[in-house]
Amino acid sequence: MTPSTRTLAGWLELQQHAHPRSIDLGLARVGSVAHTLGIARAQVPTFIVGGTNGKGSTVALLEAMLRGAGHLTGAFSSPHLVRYNERIRVGGSEVSDGEIVEAFEAIERARGETTLTYFEFSMLAALLVFRDRGVAVRVLEVGLGGRLDATNLADADVAVLCSVGADHHEWLGPTLEDIGREKAGIFRRGHPAVLGTPALPASVFTEIERIGAVARLARRDFDWEIHGERWNWHSARRTLTDLPRPALAGATQFANAATAIAALDASTLAVSREAVARGLEQVRLAGRFQIVPGEIEWILDVAHNAPAAAELARELAARPIPGRTLAVAGFLDDKDVAAIGRVLHDQVDGWVLTTLAPPRGLSAGRVKARLGLGAAPLATCGAVLQACEAARALARPGDRIVVFGSFHVVGPALEWLQLY
Repeated sequence: MTPSTRTLAGWLELQQHAHPRSIDLGLARVGSVAHTLGIARAQVPTFIVGGTNGKGSTVALLEAMLRGAGHLTGAFSSPHLVRYNERIRVGGSEVSDGEIVEAFEAIERARGETTLTYFEFSMLAALLVFRDRGVAVRVLEVGLGGRLDATNLADADVAVLCSVGADHHEWLGPTLEDIGREKAGIFRRGHPAVLGTPALPASVFTEIERIGAVARLARRDFDWEIHGERWNWHSARRTLTDLPRPALAGATQFANAATAIAALDASTLAVSREAVARGLEQVRLAGRFQIVPGEIEWILDVAHNAPAAAELARELAARPIPGRTLAVAGFLDDKDVAAIGRVLHDQVDGWVLTTLAPPRGLSAGRVKARLGLGAAPLATCGAVLQACEAARALARPGDRIVVFGSFHVVGPALEWLQLY
C-alpha cells in the first residue's frame, strides 16, 4: 500500500510500529521534522497545558472560552477515547480523516530516515492542520512530562501547570521533585507560568526562577469563591462575578476553570466576562466524572493514578446513593494499582476487573493481585465490554457502576453505553 492510498486506520497501524519504542521523550527527532515542514516556530498565540491531572479539562475549558470570544481555535489533546480525530480540533470540531491523512503524508515525505513515535506523528499533524486552517490561537495539551514532550516544540505564550502528582516514574523520575522539574520545562523566559494549585513541589518554583518565567499562582495571584451554583473569580487585573458553574461535573472543575481564566487573564487576547460565561456553559468533555443517570447510575472517569483516584473518591463520597457502588476497572502496567485501590477502598463495594491489551495493559488477574483486595472480585473479564455486561448483570436498582482506570476502559464503555 502506497502512502497516498493508505487510510487513517492504516496510518495509525503503521505508526504503532514505526519507532523502536512507543514512548521516546526528546525533541531532536521531532524537532528536525518540524523544521523541515516549516512548523517549528509558528507565530500564533499558543497556550500549553501540562500537569499530572486536570490538563484535559483545562484545555477543553480554555478552548470553549476562546471560542466564546470568537477566536478560531486549534486544540490538541491526547489520548483519545474512541476516535483518533478527538485529538485534533478546529473551532471545537474534530478534523476529518482526510485532513489527518494529508498531514501524515506530508510528515512522511519530510521525515526521511528519521523515525517518529505515534504521539510525535499526532503532534506534528495537529500543527500542520492548524497552520493550513489558519487558526487564530492554539491550545496544546502536554502528552507526558513537559520538557521533552513533543508539544514543547511550540513556544508557549502562556504555559499552564495544573498539578504535579506521582505518575510516569519510569520516564519522569522517582520523586515529585523530579516530576515537577520535568513538567516545568514548558515555561518560557518572560512569559506567564500559570500554576493551578499552591500544592506543588519546590522544584517547580526553582525552575520558574531559573528560566525567568513569571509565576501566576492559584490562591495568591488569582482566586475564586463559590456561592452555590454561581461563583466569582478575581486577580489584580480584573474581577469576574456571578459566573455559571462549569458544565463539567465535579468540584475540581471550579479549580480547572479558575486556572483557565487565569491563563486568559495572563495573555494578550481579549476575552470578556460574557465569553468566559459562554465557555463555562458550553464546554463538553467525555469521561471526566461523566454521570449517566438511571435506575442504575453509571459514572465514567478516566482517573488512572492515585491523585486522580483520590479526587474520584471525594466526588463519590459527596454523592451518596441508597445502593452499592460497583467498580469496573482496568489499568496499564505503569500505574500504581495498589495505591489507587487504597484510596478508593472505602467507596467501592465490589470490583469487576478487566484485562487491557498488551504490551502495556495488565490482565485482570494481575490487577487483582496488585489491588490486594480483602475479598475476591465480583468478576474478572477478558475485555471491557464483558466487564460492563457483568457489572450491569450484578447491579440492582439504586446501585451505581463506576468505570475508571484508563482511557482504554472508559472509551469502550462509552461505546457500550451508546454514548459515543
